[in-house]
Amino acid sequence: MRIETELMRGAGPVAVLKVLERKEMYGYELVEALSARSDGLLAMGQSTLYPLLYNLEAKSLITSRWDETEARPRKYYRITDAGKKKLAEATKQWRDVTKAMTSLGILNASALAGG
Repeated sequence: MRIETELMRGAGPVAVLKVLERKEMYGYELVEALSARSDGLLAMGQSTLYPLLYNLEAKSLITSRWDETEARPRKYYRITDAGKKKLAEATKQWRDVTKAMTSLGILNASALAGG
């Protein structure tokens, strides 16, 4: 299943912040983590991910550093304190949207609870 562009535009940045909350990662590692942790639903290519990362960095929600100790230099990204605050706000908004969609009968509460 593929998520429509508009929905992904809202989910993508939040998903990246959530994955980076756990540990810093380089681009390809982020692509793999997003796909694995969302059963492929939030899979995105590098051509989608990198503009998203640049945007998050421009907003100071993430920061980056180069690691040149490996055979191939890699740019690692990590969430900032501002990013953590934004993630907390976005998480609340997504929970509110989920609750509203459940109230409308679009989502099944027992399915969300794993039932």
